[in-house]
Parts: sequence; structure tokens; C-alpha cells
Amino acid sequence: MRKMKTGRVVSDRMTQTIVVSVEERRLHPKYRKHVSRFFKFHADDPQEQAGIGDLVRIEECRPLSRTKRWRLVEVVEKAEE
Repeated sequence: MRKMKTGRVVSDRMTQTIVVSVEERRLHPKYRKHVSRFFKFHADDPQEQAGIGDLVRIEECRPLSRTKRWRLVEVVEKAEE
């Protein structure tokens, strides 16, 4: 099984590459409060079908370049224009 993540596209300026921001909520071990952290992943988008603001699902893959280690699986929800 490959890791799957869901997040919003924050950049699509590169050719065949999108930047996806994924929110991760964890419980703080000491203070028992939920803490949100955001991570950015570079994902491969060969058909260039995702745009800024879209909700997308990405999966882990082999290294495609220096920063790309994820591949676009599907566009879950298109952004309102």
C-alpha cells in the first residue's frame, strides 16, 4: 500500500508539477490540545488537470525529480472561480 494524502493545490506554476498543502492535526502529548500543521508536497501532474484551490488526492511514488515524490491520483473537488 502506498501512502495517500488529500490537500489543496497552492501552486500550479511549474510544468507538470503542482504543490499541495496538506493539513495534519495531532494531539499535543503534554498539553492535550489539537495542533494543526501544514506540509507542502510537490506532486506530478502530467495532464495538468489540477488548478489552484482544487482539492486533490495524491499518492507516494518513486522519486521523479529532486523534489517530486508524489503523484496526482484524482481531483476530488474543483475550485470555484
